[in-house]
Amino acid sequence: MTEATGWPLLFLDVDGPLIPFGGPGPYPVYAGARAEGNPLLSRIDPGHGPRLAALPCEVVWATTWMDTANLCIAPLLGLPPLTVVDWPEPSDDEEEPDEYDGVHWKTRPLVTWAGGRPFAWVDDEITRADRAWVAAHHPAPALLHRVDPRIGLTDSDYAALESWLRRPS
Repeated sequence: MTEATGWPLLFLDVDGPLIPFGGPGPYPVYAGARAEGNPLLSRIDPGHGPRLAALPCEVVWATTWMDTANLCIAPLLGLPPLTVVDWPEPSDDEEEPDEYDGVHWKTRPLVTWAGGRPFAWVDDEITRADRAWVAAHHPAPALLHRVDPRIGLTDSDYAALESWLRRPS
């Protein structure tokens, strides 16, 4: 992870991708993880840290955990503090409606935040509507990668990210 100008962004959600919600999955519960008062943190596989750090991109927290991700999660992964997407405050005013039904509330802010840079977005709530909206509104390449929230990030997810991030420009 470097902040080299021109590297793609990797917008990373926490709940689902890093903290799986259950079901049989490849990640054991790590009894030694510092829970920081949140028992879900013990589900984080510390092996994600080196794998994320090895990706050729700038990793950015795209989570409702906001800066708490830097306080609680980054240390468990052995990562330095990461940039955090600052979500806009909800407005009472009805802005222009989404052109596609079902667009996730994060989609528009992430496209704005990317500012035309290529990006990958890893989340467990990505849909076809999000992919269509990004394709219609973002001028650079984008990979919207949905992770199964029951098991979190897997080897195949990392392979897909690695392949996309290392593609020829």
